[in-house]
Amino acid sequence: MMKKTLLLLSILTCITSCMTKKQMQYLQSVDEYPNSDIISTDYTLQPQDILKIDVYSSDMQAALPYNKPGAFNNRVANATLQSLQLEGYLIDNDYNIKFPVLGTLSTKNKTLKQLEAHITFLLSNGGHLLDAIVSIRMLNARFTILGEVRSPGTFSFVDDRLSLLQALGYAGDLTIEGVRNEINLIREMDGQRKIYNLDLTDAQTLDATTFYIKPNDVIIVHPNYRKVKSAGFIGDPSSIASISSLLLSITLLLINN
Repeated sequence: MMKKTLLLLSILTCITSCMTKKQMQYLQSVDEYPNSDIISTDYTLQPQDILKIDVYSSDMQAALPYNKPGAFNNRVANATLQSLQLEGYLIDNDYNIKFPVLGTLSTKNKTLKQLEAHITFLLSNGGHLLDAIVSIRMLNARFTILGEVRSPGTFSFVDDRLSLLQALGYAGDLTIEGVRNEINLIREMDGQRKIYNLDLTDAQTLDATTFYIKPNDVIIVHPNYRKVKSAGFIGDPSSIASISSLLLSITLLLINN
């Protein structure tokens, strides 16, 4: 009869046990993953993006008219990100920016690199600066992570390329209750909203175009079944007492029989 009791308890323990290793492990079968080229779609600039645009030349005095006032003084070099944003170039709802001397420039369907090349072309072909070097960085790139991570929130970044794994690192990684194979990524671009499902347990996720984060992405990590249950029926003290009493009654009944 004791064997029956132990068997029953073992079954109940399995039912309420933690996640298996297979549910926990990232990028499974990585040993079988072939070397491949990095697949990434560059971010195209959107309205309300804020840009820092610097124009350099061998003759910096000649380049000054094509930069915002004070762009290279110590005050700006030591400025906070917020103050830089206030002095940056804001893309309006028509995808335009107001640029010194050159006037209104369109950023529509352009990446940072393409806009750099476009401004360099205008400066060179327009006879403004023959050796112009243009550098552009985004000042308000950010993403949000919600759900089962250690530190959910909204994070700013200045990296040209930020992977999903790096983004999760900003939030301190998933908690043990986070579901690793059903992560949602919400992305809004060019007036469209798309929701993607990502599986961190699959090494093929490395090849997904959604593996790299874009500004304003939202990442949602869902709780596993055990966490959901603990927040409801099983998490209630009276429910736990009832279950414990039921288990004790079943155990005594099996022993007496």
